[in-house]
Amino acid sequence: MELGLKGRTAVITGGSKGIGKAIARALAAEGVNLTLIARGKEMLEKTAAEIRAETNVRVLAAPADVRNMESLKAAAETAAAQFKPIHIIVNNAGGPIRRLDRQITWPDSDWVDDINLKTVGMLRTIQAFLPHMPRDGSGRIINISGIAGTSVFIRALTHGINNSAMNHATGYLAQDVAPDHITVNSVIPGLVATEWREMWAENMAKQEGKTKAQFLADYCQRMGILAGRWSTMQEVADVVVFLASDRARYITGAQIAVDGGFGVNTR
Repeated sequence: MELGLKGRTAVITGGSKGIGKAIARALAAEGVNLTLIARGKEMLEKTAAEIRAETNVRVLAAPADVRNMESLKAAAETAAAQFKPIHIIVNNAGGPIRRLDRQITWPDSDWVDDINLKTVGMLRTIQAFLPHMPRDGSGRIINISGIAGTSVFIRALTHGINNSAMNHATGYLAQDVAPDHITVNSVIPGLVATEWREMWAENMAKQEGKTKAQFLADYCQRMGILAGRWSTMQEVADVVVFLASDRARYITGAQIAVDGGFGVNTR
């Protein structure tokens, strides 16, 4: 299927590892030039070098903090100087659960920092890059949220706030930029085999005296994942690539779950 992506440009926050890195690789495979944004310069440059070696696209490593508008605007200016226009924004930046105590007991600085990173970071990123986006129907904004926004996970209160806010904001943003022929959609991953979650599964399997495969099978059944497994990062990336393409030009304001049937709620 021809997706019409070759030669376009994408910005991916949280692009140095995990789902962001998988999305970057998937877009690069379609010929999309990349600007990768993350705080860690060393890992960011390593990822950029890997993708350059794998593909023929241009990849810019732009260290920036989505909690800081000035650093984002600087990254946007650098990216635009090399790639303008910027066709695709993927808002993927976010942090892990900072600790496992009761979140209602946290100081408000911890709540605010989590929301500042993911939800407000999404808004800052869009604001910084929007002036560099085309108005010809090729502009795409894709927000990566998660199932903590639609389900209750113990110790994930701020994740739930962030993910539900991103999903709801997607509709408002879609309405806002519709006159510019830019689409906005959210992708809602379920449990995904990221690097840290693979390590978590290995440790949990050892604690329960099971193989990793058996632990995962039991865990997915308990969580009500109809597919019987968690998703690969590539499966999430594939949906993002489709939404970024010309094939998805009539899809906007949508919330698309990639959760293996978790949302059916058979638990």
